[in-house]
Amino acid sequence: MARMFLGLAVQRFIPSLPRRWLTGLAPARRTVQQRLADLPLDGVPVERPVTIRWNQHLVPYIEAETDRDLAVALGLIQGHLRMGQIELMRLASQGRLSEVFGFFARDIDHALRLFDFEGQARRIRDTVGPDVLEWVDGFAAGLNHQAVNAKTLPPDLRLLRHRPAPWTPLEVMTLSRITSADFNWVTMFALLSHYEKPGFARLWSRLCEAGAEPPEMPGEEEVQQVFDTLLRSTGRVGSNSYAVSAGRSATGAALMASDPHLGLTLPNLWLLVGVRSPSYNLVGLMLPGTPIFGIGRNPDLAWGGTNLRAASSDLFDVSALPASQFEEREVTIKARFGRSVRRKLRSTPFGPVLSDSKLVRAPTGRTLALRWVGQEATDELGALLKVARARSAVEFREALATFAVPAQNYLCADSAGSVGHALAAQLPERPGFPPRSLIRDAADPDQHWGRLHSAIDLPYRLDPPEGIVVSANDQPPPTAVPVGFLYASPDRVQRLREVLLGNDRMTIGELMRLQRDTVSPAAETINRGLIAAIREAGLGELEPELMGRLENWNGDYAVHSQGAPAFEALLGHLLPRFYKGADQEVLHDQFGQWNAVVRFLLDDLRARAPEQRHALLREILPLAARDAARYPTWGDMHRLPLIHFLGKVPLIGRAFTAKDLPSGGSRQTPMKSSHGIVTRRHRTGFGSMGRHVSDMGDVDANWFCLLGGQDGWLGSDGALDQVPLWQEGRYIRMPLRPESVAKEFPLVTLLQPAGKPPR
Repeated sequence: MARMFLGLAVQRFIPSLPRRWLTGLAPARRTVQQRLADLPLDGVPVERPVTIRWNQHLVPYIEAETDRDLAVALGLIQGHLRMGQIELMRLASQGRLSEVFGFFARDIDHALRLFDFEGQARRIRDTVGPDVLEWVDGFAAGLNHQAVNAKTLPPDLRLLRHRPAPWTPLEVMTLSRITSADFNWVTMFALLSHYEKPGFARLWSRLCEAGAEPPEMPGEEEVQQVFDTLLRSTGRVGSNSYAVSAGRSATGAALMASDPHLGLTLPNLWLLVGVRSPSYNLVGLMLPGTPIFGIGRNPDLAWGGTNLRAASSDLFDVSALPASQFEEREVTIKARFGRSVRRKLRSTPFGPVLSDSKLVRAPTGRTLALRWVGQEATDELGALLKVARARSAVEFREALATFAVPAQNYLCADSAGSVGHALAAQLPERPGFPPRSLIRDAADPDQHWGRLHSAIDLPYRLDPPEGIVVSANDQPPPTAVPVGFLYASPDRVQRLREVLLGNDRMTIGELMRLQRDTVSPAAETINRGLIAAIREAGLGELEPELMGRLENWNGDYAVHSQGAPAFEALLGHLLPRFYKGADQEVLHDQFGQWNAVVRFLLDDLRARAPEQRHALLREILPLAARDAARYPTWGDMHRLPLIHFLGKVPLIGRAFTAKDLPSGGSRQTPMKSSHGIVTRRHRTGFGSMGRHVSDMGDVDANWFCLLGGQDGWLGSDGALDQVPLWQEGRYIRMPLRPESVAKEFPLVTLLQPAGKPPR
């Protein structure tokens, strides 16, 4: 299949691309053995021999005699497997995408430079401890060795004709900062375009009540879509995570499960790695280009997390500030195939002036700055290194004291049978929360931030009586410090709790099945409400086939479901007509969001005059029946594309779809597979990206799977080999016992200190 995809790419673009680019579009197949032979082993900057064991999925397990050597090997391995992906993330974090993609990316670069991720990294570098600096320095040295000494550039970088420059530790910290992007940014920036429209106050009030997801992006300018996609992809914005205490487990030990949700892309936004050194012994998932584990398991502790959806940012109107409070500088943005341009960067005590960007749609006459907790010198790298060494649920919480962004629900299970749920964030004291409007007034001292509170100041749930902890981006219990207001609909957390509490003795197999669960209780409730409204209007016999599919549906978005496409077709025709026609003050494009549908639709429908409601239902039923008839099953309507990150590049992007699969799941099912208002075949672009399950009673009982594969090399046998595992609910075991690792990771690479021959 991969070869077919690459061949189609060549056929499509042969007429328009230079011949030297064709090897990038259609690289030759690389076996696992060939990919391992590609590793540059001469002169690796390690002090002692390092053994890297591999399985057939190109998953490494690194055994190092010093912690620094482990960091070097991690950088080397990440660079080897994902150099193209990491290099573009480096360029994005520095606002230098134009150097590869040309003038198309100038506005994106200007916006990214306004965020000043590098300036934040400098402040962090100057405040973190020496252990963090040494770790980052080692990781950068490994990346650097791969970048400088790679035998062949990966196909994606050859296609882009870009060779990576040497890395510095500061660049690693800058890249790590962009991965902390705030979940709320995409929503905030989208709302700005509605700020001056009639009815915005009502819209804002309803969003604060119902919560919100990042809006879908159809119809936006292509540059705007790329910018929004970057923000979605860099922040850890979704996920499910849950832990079961020993008392509710069939094995008599605590169980842990996590599945992160991110923008769906190839390569996967996670890497699966195992390590052992004097201080570290764990397996888990790493974000490429960062030197820490976001999800993992050591002998005594397993952890995972979900985005807290905290209000870590505010937009401030700084129009009335005196000129003395603005700092200004100019930067040069270099562009391939075009001239360099100079752009202005301004900042204030309330953060950078984002309204200077063409991609931020500020209201007329407003100068807007972004105040973000991430502009402080917080230490997420140090916190997650401590988490990797923690031995209990109590140590786990203490390790998160310096963690701030992106604000996370971090859950854990330990070998003593305990489970815990920490709010890992730093949040400001501030009056008037939720805020009265999207934009705060910098000239009003009553709207300014106060001091920051850390995770130690926030509630911690340890061993609750029910024996489980669950997080799915839902609203946390009330806290003394305001947390947020744009939470996910409670569908996922309700479904997860329903299944977990419905079984007194959960097994690992049941946790794995729950990660593939496609049931939406809220969708079933809305469906029943719509059926009742149709019957009440005397329209039940108008479209018998459609009604039969609706009445037999229980809210399950399984790939073979016949009811799901019928429900979505009905909803897709109802929502825009109902809200646009009912009240011009209500912005119907925001009401396509599932949070608002769940919270308001049935009540709003019942509040409509009966004759209007009946007329609307009579109008949409034939339209929904027509569209539903085109799609016998949900998988026929709902597609899961696997698209390389170059899929967003103009001209060549459409060639980089590797697979287009029928998929189950929906907006807020445990197996999340997000979409907007749909009446036709569509593609999901956001959802579950990885899976992890651990049994704390056995150090070898750890299972992982990625949507896609481990290797970012186009044409590699390890690029898409986990897709069948994903579809079938199978996993890769990641043991911790040395003898198990040696058996299950039989391919061996040895890194030797400089001066000794590689093996």
